[in-house]
Amino acid sequence: MKIAFATQDQQRVDAHFGWAKHLAVYEVTPDSVAFVQDFGFGDDLDEDGNEDKLAPKLEAIHDCAIVYVAAIGGSAAARVVASKIHPVKVAQPEPILDILEKLQEVLKGTPPPWLRKALLKGQERSFNFEEQDDEVKS
Repeated sequence: MKIAFATQDQQRVDAHFGWAKHLAVYEVTPDSVAFVQDFGFGDDLDEDGNEDKLAPKLEAIHDCAIVYVAAIGGSAAARVVASKIHPVKVAQPEPILDILEKLQEVLKGTPPPWLRKALLKGQERSFNFEEQDDEVKS
């Protein structure tokens, strides 16, 4: 699954989503972490109320399941969630590599429901109602 990180220094989650100069994207599995791409954004992104600044960021992370941020505004959070990306706010700046390591440990165990849902991003959901009916009858 792909994970994005809002960052100013490309090392830590230390940026407000709308003001982030970088969105670093990694591919994460229980057994591996791979850097995918760093999306850089200009310096004119810190105007409050400039919703246009969000469109290129949302496009850059459209295939990510989760975005870690230091902060995110209400309208931006709504747009992120509408894009089927789960925003996660960190309490204080935290190294990206530490977050990735913790995430891998969670993936090796029993992930919480929100993370299991995020893992399904991009996968087709199929329901076999006949199998479910058989299980109910048993």
